[in-house]
Amino acid sequence: MLTLLEQIDKGTLWHSPGGIHPPQLKSVSNQVSSARLPLSRYYSVPVPQVGDSARLQVKVGDQVLKGQMLTEGEGFMYLPVHAPTSGIIADIALKPSNHASGLPVLTCVIQADGKDDSIDYQSSELATLSNQQILDKIKQAGIAGMGGASFPSHIKLNPASEIDLVIINGVECEPYITSDDVIMRENATEILSGINIINTLLSPQRIIIAIEDNKPEAVSAMRSALDNATELQGIVKVTVIPTKYPSGGEKQLIQIITGREVPTGSIPAQQGIVVHNVGTAYAIQDAVLHGKPLIERLVTLTGEQVSTPGNYWLPIGSSVKDILEQVGFDEAPLQKVIIGGPMMGYALPDFDVPVLKGTNCILTPSQNEIAPDAEEKACIRCGECAIACPALLLPQQLFWHAKAEEYDKAASFNLKDCIECGCCSYVCPSDIPLVEYYRIAKSALKNEAEEKRQAEQAKIRFEARLQRLEDEKRAREEKSRLAAEKRKAAMENSDKKNAVAEAMARVAAKKKMAEQNTQADSKPAASTDKSSAVSAAIARAKAKKLAQQAENQASAQEPSAQLDQTTEQASPVDDKKAQIAAAVARAKAKKRAQQSDNKVSDQVPDNTNESVPVDDKKAQIAAAVARAKAKKLAQQSNNKVSEQALDDTKHSVPVDDKKAQIAAAVARAKAKKLAKQAENQSEDKQQTIESSSVNEQSSVQASLSPADEKKAKIAAAVAKAKAKKLAQSAGQSAGQPQQDDEHLAQTQAIDTPVDVKPETQSDSVTETATLSPADEKKARIAAAVAKAKAKKLAQSAGQSAGQSAGQPQQDDEHLAQTQAIDTPVTVTPETQSDSVTETVTLSPADEKKARIAAAVAKAKAKKLALGATQPLQSEAKAVETDISDTQSEQTSIEPIKSAAEVKKARIAAAVAKAKAKKLANQQSSEKE
Repeated sequence: MLTLLEQIDKGTLWHSPGGIHPPQLKSVSNQVSSARLPLSRYYSVPVPQVGDSARLQVKVGDQVLKGQMLTEGEGFMYLPVHAPTSGIIADIALKPSNHASGLPVLTCVIQADGKDDSIDYQSSELATLSNQQILDKIKQAGIAGMGGASFPSHIKLNPASEIDLVIINGVECEPYITSDDVIMRENATEILSGINIINTLLSPQRIIIAIEDNKPEAVSAMRSALDNATELQGIVKVTVIPTKYPSGGEKQLIQIITGREVPTGSIPAQQGIVVHNVGTAYAIQDAVLHGKPLIERLVTLTGEQVSTPGNYWLPIGSSVKDILEQVGFDEAPLQKVIIGGPMMGYALPDFDVPVLKGTNCILTPSQNEIAPDAEEKACIRCGECAIACPALLLPQQLFWHAKAEEYDKAASFNLKDCIECGCCSYVCPSDIPLVEYYRIAKSALKNEAEEKRQAEQAKIRFEARLQRLEDEKRAREEKSRLAAEKRKAAMENSDKKNAVAEAMARVAAKKKMAEQNTQADSKPAASTDKSSAVSAAIARAKAKKLAQQAENQASAQEPSAQLDQTTEQASPVDDKKAQIAAAVARAKAKKRAQQSDNKVSDQVPDNTNESVPVDDKKAQIAAAVARAKAKKLAQQSNNKVSEQALDDTKHSVPVDDKKAQIAAAVARAKAKKLAKQAENQSEDKQQTIESSSVNEQSSVQASLSPADEKKAKIAAAVAKAKAKKLAQSAGQSAGQPQQDDEHLAQTQAIDTPVDVKPETQSDSVTETATLSPADEKKARIAAAVAKAKAKKLAQSAGQSAGQSAGQPQQDDEHLAQTQAIDTPVTVTPETQSDSVTETVTLSPADEKKARIAAAVAKAKAKKLALGATQPLQSEAKAVETDISDTQSEQTSIEPIKSAAEVKKARIAAAVAKAKAKKLANQQSSEKE
């Protein structure tokens, strides 16, 4: 049995089903050689791939040359477009397309300059080029199928499967068309050069040049050229086939040459067969060997309406209208211009459209050549269309479904296998344009498929988006989980390693914060407490100094008592000297108090402009401790004084002025020494007291006003008067019970309201100014403190030697602390029914008051020392003198600014007077 190739070599042909034999009418255009027409003024080059797989390289106004590339791009189906002539880009816009629909397409309009200058074409030798370089040249030249389909040639020349047979199609079965016939006649050698390039790329076993038997001149030319092509001998063979329409179809030609049928949905390359047109072979050799792109092609201009029919080399982009004008086109009414042949071509809705790469014929038939459109009649089911169909389809079924717009059913009858050859329409007795129905159905199916494809792509994109979002969510969750695990692991490791360190650090931080808060809270209070402690220490030192002075004066008075026992009354001169000495001592004491105040004020920060919180209990405790110590020192000093005074109570010794001065100087020296020691002890005790009462603080405005200074002076004067009166009781008998005196003093000074008589009120200085509630409170406190001091000095001065020696000192201190801490100081005037309890608050002004009170206490002590041996009459006179001095001091003070304060000051003075009178009455009763 012969193989396929052996059968082909022997010239065996197979029968093709269907087909018709219409009139050829080729002689109208193939009697003359091909020619060229003059350049047109404008060329419209379509660029439909721009925006899809291509982009423009030119813009309006650019100068271009013949053969210059207008687009560039990438892609499997991309084909570049070139300028057909030289000129300027006049416009880039949508223009009518060379299609039955006439739909607009993006077009570059070139205004020809008439020079037709071209780029430099790069010629090459086939032997020097690789297959890839050949394919690149073919692609860059923009070569497509010249038979009418315009499929990119570089794709066909690079198939995925092995190619055994290549068929060069020169059949040209369509009536009127003779372009392939003429090109084979005139360019057989060039066509064989192109076939040699195809052979180099595909390396097939056989190459068949198929030509119909109605083209004897073309067959002769090709065989003659083949005899001269020694490199193609034994591979290429020219085969003549019978004339029949549509023998030139790809699938029909394959079936005639090989007897094989291409299955539905398959392409010839899958069967190992590739088909190329003779015009394509010519263009391939032009591109590869001469570097010339596909910018022109041979087109048949025929029909009775053309005066000079023939085959012309027309530039791609030439206007059909301009071409027809150049060949003497005589346009008749209802004239049709058909692109392609009468069987498969289409009529143009607009003549001003460009020539394309697949345009092989422009037909201008007359009314005699093509009858007018007949009226469509009903199908008679004759079956002629089925007999004529070369694809063995059922045109009648396809027509019914297409007409009913049942495109899916039409597709089920293999509508896509229809080659639109027009045989069915040609044989239909009902004049039904079957091909037009099939084309519409194919277009609808194509649009539906495109919509479905876009919907599928949208679905894929949507699903991809959902998947991406889900993946991102999972990635975030996983990242968060890993980060949490990492943090947990790090925390566990850190807890194991640094738990103790972190705990210690936290404790240290808290402790530091607490210390800072404590320092911030206690710093102002500490300053004020320290000032209070200093004031208390100064008061204690002064009290000690007074006691020492009294002791020294008592010892100094013993010789004078022995020498002069007869003097019972002091002369006016000695009395005056004693008063002068006391006044001098008071002045010196005041001066020292002012100096000590300056030192204390230098050590203690000046907080006059800010509120300083002071603990009420601490201030009371400090004052009570100071009073207890002063009382103890006074009792110790009075023990000696009382022994001396037992024998001298009825006699008074005149005091020598010089001795008084000497005694005062000695007392001052001792007082300074004792003051230092007492200050150190008071600071130690004050620290202990502060630790027990740190949480109870109050605030007071630390500002020393003239009213405060006035109140301090008044309190000092009152205290001096009290001291003088107490000095009168120094000569009382030692046998008087101490507890009675203490009980009487406490009852009268604290618990018993004082009757203020008009004459008592007249003794005080009348004030007319106004004071604030804080100032009133300070005045009441100062008066209460002065009364307490006077009471204690009276107690210490009146005790007997025996009773004071046996009395424990701790009871006095405990009593003083209890009274200072637990019992608020109350001043109860007769005119007021409610008791006024004031909390002791100290400020820089109060500190100054305390220092003034201490100075007053010193003066009182000196008076007690001086008056211990003087008669009671001289002491009374001294008291009256001091009272007058006090009144003179009070009158020099600035007026108090409150009527209430005036009243309170008068009450305080009345209380002091009442106490002095009561003590004097007691002394007189004892004498009697």
